[in-house]
Amino acid sequence: MLVTAYLSFVGLLASCLGLELSRCRAKPPGRACSNPSFLQFQLDFYQVYFLALAADWLQAPYLYKLYQHYHFLEGQIAILYVCGLASTVLFGLVASSLVDWLGRKKSCVLFSLTYSLCCLTKLSQDYFVLLVGRALGGLSTALLFSAFEAWYIHEHVERHDFPAEWIPATFARAAFWNHVLAVAAGVAAEAVASWMGLGPVAPFVAAIPLLALTGALALRNWGENYDRQRAFSRTCAGGLRCLLSDRRVLLLGTIQALFESVIFIFVFLWTPVLDPHGAPLGIVFSSFMAASLLGSSLYRTATSKRYHLQPMHLLSLAVLIVVFSLFMLTFSTSPGQESPVESFIAFLLMELACGLYFPSMSFLRRKVIPETEQAGVLNWFRVPLHLLACLGLLVLHDSDRKTGTRNMFSICSAVMVMALLAVVGLFTVVRHDAELRVPSPTGEPYAPEL
Repeated sequence: MLVTAYLSFVGLLASCLGLELSRCRAKPPGRACSNPSFLQFQLDFYQVYFLALAADWLQAPYLYKLYQHYHFLEGQIAILYVCGLASTVLFGLVASSLVDWLGRKKSCVLFSLTYSLCCLTKLSQDYFVLLVGRALGGLSTALLFSAFEAWYIHEHVERHDFPAEWIPATFARAAFWNHVLAVAAGVAAEAVASWMGLGPVAPFVAAIPLLALTGALALRNWGENYDRQRAFSRTCAGGLRCLLSDRRVLLLGTIQALFESVIFIFVFLWTPVLDPHGAPLGIVFSSFMAASLLGSSLYRTATSKRYHLQPMHLLSLAVLIVVFSLFMLTFSTSPGQESPVESFIAFLLMELACGLYFPSMSFLRRKVIPETEQAGVLNWFRVPLHLLACLGLLVLHDSDRKTGTRNMFSICSAVMVMALLAVVGLFTVVRHDAELRVPSPTGEPYAPEL
């Protein structure tokens, strides 16, 4: 398993590098890249945002292992994960309103403080302290995925008056480097936890200086901005009306809830499946992120001028890959007949599918959901998504360790078959909808948005 993980990591990195170099050579230069003021503004944003992302990714490979190191049972660990998911959905519902009220810059600083406290709780072996840490982690995650983007968009349009069509270029580049940071974070986590022998708590301690620097740079370099608040009840009511009045939105929400709830369960299960067989967790995580980066690169290549495939096709392919991977896992995790290499390959395929899925889903959401209703609709998407994930973890909590994992993958397979049916339904509804097609990239400065 050790050799397989390292060889897979190197092979995936080489594939990503080759694909990106090939794509960059064929890509025409962008107009925004020649604007020095815009480049400096991007740099000021990226310095803070990338530090925040790096600190977040650094904690991912060893979270389950840390709880296991503290001698908690799998059921207790499942409850900790459920607490984190519940916290994420609760704070996620009000994050936008909180950020608008408090201020985007202050919210980013608050993120650095709450996430630092979350990391500090990992030094304790007290179960209640760890539960509090998971709640703080949920708040921090909600702030990470709302405050930073909101700050950038407001500054881009309102303060600097740059063209709005340059915004997707910034977030496309951020999405690419987010994958690169995730790959590097896995290697760094492996280095401090395993190679240096500091144990599974080391990545969490190492994340604290990055978070402190995130807050300090935001305080020093960023200006404050606010936005008019929309009542939370009105936001949710508008989102529900949009969801019920447009079948495309309803089907898209169904696919997102089913697909991403399965991914949440995968995030919980990959460590107990691979760790008993001596897998280097940081390198395995980096391999996952490299597979996701490869999927993202394949998306950009597939939707380019040369191939001009559509996001709807790639979304269908992503769901099919996950269905196949989960069927593989139901056999590779059979009690007494475990095959860790097959499980690892299935997990890599799932991450490759995620690299295809997320940009496809992002494109379709932007086209289908009106901009004014996106926050409300996404709130309704998140609720079933996290409820399904929590239910799955609670079912696993009540199961026998050896049969429970296999049974959970079987349940996830059934869930993904339902997602596939929803994809077929959506494809039937939108197959003649020109609005949901990527426009011809001829003359455009950037590849399709991520």
